[in-house]
Amino acid sequence: MKVVFAPDSYKGSLSSIQVAEIMKKAWHSVIPDSENIMKPMADGGEGTLEVFSTSVPHEKVHFSCKGPLGEERESWYVKLEDGLAVIEGAEIAGLPLVPTEKRNPDHTTSYGIGQAIHHALDEGCTNLIVAIGGSSTNDGGLGMLQALGMKTYDENNQETGMYGKDLHAVKRVDFSKLDSRLKDVTIRVASDVDNPLTGNRGASHIYGPQKRATEQQVYAYDHALDHYGKLIEEVLGKNIMNTPGAGAAGGLGFAFLTIGALLESGAKLVGEAIKLHDAIRDADYVITGEGQSDEQTLYGKAPGYVAELAKDNHTPVILLSGSLGTNYGALNERFTSCYSIAPGPVSLENCLKNAEEYLFETTRQIARLIITKQ
Repeated sequence: MKVVFAPDSYKGSLSSIQVAEIMKKAWHSVIPDSENIMKPMADGGEGTLEVFSTSVPHEKVHFSCKGPLGEERESWYVKLEDGLAVIEGAEIAGLPLVPTEKRNPDHTTSYGIGQAIHHALDEGCTNLIVAIGGSSTNDGGLGMLQALGMKTYDENNQETGMYGKDLHAVKRVDFSKLDSRLKDVTIRVASDVDNPLTGNRGASHIYGPQKRATEQQVYAYDHALDHYGKLIEEVLGKNIMNTPGAGAAGGLGFAFLTIGALLESGAKLVGEAIKLHDAIRDADYVITGEGQSDEQTLYGKAPGYVAELAKDNHTPVILLSGSLGTNYGALNERFTSCYSIAPGPVSLENCLKNAEEYLFETTRQIARLIITKQ
């Protein structure tokens, strides 16, 4: 028997790697002679680098950059074969890196992400995957583009700063000094949202509050991003503000579109890079999971992508999640069966505290059922 464990993280309690390890251990306790393959997943947010660093041969590259508050910090990315580098925005400018009392999009920047790209180019990488989920910024990629050579000026023709607050002052943009090497590099951006840059579904209105933006700031940033976006569109001769995903990560999606990057499903990019399809091809069962599953799991989330691959291979796929939300019955369109690991009516606090125990026991019970059918 061959089983592939390809879960996402249980946010707030277990990383995807921990989930896969617990599942594997539980399964082995019941079926010790099973061939168990761990392929922990991510969808472009926190934990993406960790997945790559445990799933495929790689070189870990350390570098210095500016963190989300402009502080100097050490970060890392991974180099894979064929000149491929994987960069995780959350490791550089992620919301968890900002103390709760300091969270304010006025004071955060994406500059370090541009520095990471610059460093990867210096290392000779010609193919980049950049995971942008989990950012602390709402700067439209202003800082990132500045790190790559773009210049921005205010009404007095003075260069603007690199923080979110500086976005409001931008009156002119200049791409003439943009790093010329970007023209010869393939950049694929891992994201799981399809929001435009501005408007009611844009970066500021949908994600600004998560980054502690006040209602007044949300409207101010939406206006600033609209002006900034139109300036850039005019200079580049591109209509990209309404491209699905332009509003991802506080407008980082838009910034990447300006330099010719491709916005793709984060789960699909990760799955392809760790060769998940090859692992599933001759598997007898695939087991995946996440913190909470509902109908949205089918649209861009890692377990939904895993299930799609399994279904294409006619392989049974089982979903184990912390909880099953509303309309979870729709999940059976793609999953063979779905389970919540919670043993009964328990509090969220209890679930988070005992996630490892609950996951182990639920996986073990499913293995017991499977072994009776062999």
